[in-house]
Amino acid sequence: MKTKTNWRWWICSLLFAATTIKYMDSQILPMTYEDFIKPRFHWTDSDYGTVTSLFCMFYALACLFAGKFIDWIGTKKGYLVMIGLWSVGTCLYSLGGWVTTRMVAGIDDPAALPSLESVSSMALSISSHSVYFFLVCGCIMAFGQAGNFPVAIKVTAEYFPKKDRALATSVFNSGASVAAMLSPLFIPALAMHLGWETTFVVMGCVGFLWMLAWAFMYEKPEVSRQVSEEEYAYIQQDGLGGANQKRISIFGALKFRQTWSFILAKFLTDGIWWLFVFWAPSYFTNQFDAHVTSGLGQSLIFTIYLIVIALSVLVSFVPRVLVDGFGLKSYGSRMISMALCAVLAIASIFIQPLGLKFNNPWIPAVLIGIAGAAHQAWSANLFSTIGDLFPKSAVATVTGIGAMAGGIGAMVVQKAAGWLFDFSEKSGEAFTFLGYDGKPAGYFAMFLFCGLAYLLAWALMVLLVPRHQPVRL
Repeated sequence: MKTKTNWRWWICSLLFAATTIKYMDSQILPMTYEDFIKPRFHWTDSDYGTVTSLFCMFYALACLFAGKFIDWIGTKKGYLVMIGLWSVGTCLYSLGGWVTTRMVAGIDDPAALPSLESVSSMALSISSHSVYFFLVCGCIMAFGQAGNFPVAIKVTAEYFPKKDRALATSVFNSGASVAAMLSPLFIPALAMHLGWETTFVVMGCVGFLWMLAWAFMYEKPEVSRQVSEEEYAYIQQDGLGGANQKRISIFGALKFRQTWSFILAKFLTDGIWWLFVFWAPSYFTNQFDAHVTSGLGQSLIFTIYLIVIALSVLVSFVPRVLVDGFGLKSYGSRMISMALCAVLAIASIFIQPLGLKFNNPWIPAVLIGIAGAAHQAWSANLFSTIGDLFPKSAVATVTGIGAMAGGIGAMVVQKAAGWLFDFSEKSGEAFTFLGYDGKPAGYFAMFLFCGLAYLLAWALMVLLVPRHQPVRL
């Protein structure tokens, strides 16, 4: 007998937990790169950029098929498969030191690796082989993580009416910010006391615990005994909207302008979030000598994502206010909200000029927080446009296609960042950009891109889908 109400928010809390786990697992490498991985394996920023960019490429390729896989196998089983796969991949990273020291280098004591000459043949061999090993682990992890958003967006479309989807998406998507905020507090401490290898194992095992909760709690709302009749009526206030529609193929989805609007917006903006996630700890270390293992470094990262969480959720209320208070359609309200996000993202342009002018790392931290919040609110609304424009039977497939485009964009941004940071540092004063030289110039170039990409993406979306035009299958 159906006895509970607001069960949809309990389901949303599971999506939030899964997203938090996903991003905490992804944060282990950035949090251990400068102080543990880089000296151990003699990596350069280009090596790190290669690992992170190819991770994004694997993620992108997997996203193309993850949506179809979820539509085929179902949300319940699909989520279990995906989070199980990425948790295994996370745990496998822990073998990196053993593989490169014992099997490749033939060294019994891994502590001897940092003392090797960086230009020696042994150090170069260790560097290249460790990169290959991390790429394999990243491939496994990426293929699992690719299923997170197609499942979560599909579940959101199942459990929430259109006016609440941006808010629900923002709530579970804030798990990315919570993970980034908590990571500097826990991951460096675990790495220092238990070793970086054990950190990967501990964090990977958290995913297996989540699988138990999902297996017991999730059912479709129409069959869940926890969803009351009143709540089910609230969920279905927009009508059944595509519940009996036929499924759409990947190539079939590409025939619609609505799909390309989503693809282009994801391609242009997803890499910006990953730039902040993967490079912010290194940025504060290089520009302000604020290591993530120090209290200052941890406080800076914590502050960034505290701002991201609070501001992104606040901005995500905008569509609901516009629908309930001003009678706008859901798609129109989202486009207004996304325009606001694009304006907030301009804060990225001022990260480097103000941070260096006042020689104060707190200024970049606040500005990155504002830009990160803009991205998360943008992302929540962007994902919700799929539910506005496509029937539920196509949501996971289209989400997967867009996520693939976002992964490709992220791969380009990561590789470009790694190359640019290495090149600008080696070039020194010979490399200049808008009044800056050396590595600061490289950072400024990337932040400038971050500040302008959302305006371009929004303009393209308006050009392709200027008003609410739902797809009929």
